[in-house]
Amino acid sequence: MSTKTVIGAAYLASVVAGALTAGALATTGAQAQEKEKCYGVAMAGQNDCAAGAGTTCKGTSTVDYQGNSWKLVDAGTCESMELPGDRMGSLEPLERDLPS
Repeated sequence: MSTKTVIGAAYLASVVAGALTAGALATTGAQAQEKEKCYGVAMAGQNDCAAGAGTTCKGTSTVDYQGNSWKLVDAGTCESMELPGDRMGSLEPLERDLPS
């Protein structure tokens, strides 16, 4: 392989890597803007944060669909989420399904 071929391949690889990195950063930023907190939709231990008194944060909910814990969901989908037992997601903390 000639020196020009090696340099060309290395340049091409760096351009592709840079484009992929820029795309990943742009996607991450866009995704963060397209999410909202949805209360009462997480399974026990799968909340993103805020699981009420006596808990710290992520993964600390102790009840399925705990009303005062939230999970990030796609913006605009929270209140239309249908869950077992006629439950619905909420943009505000709920008083249902709290641990005893």
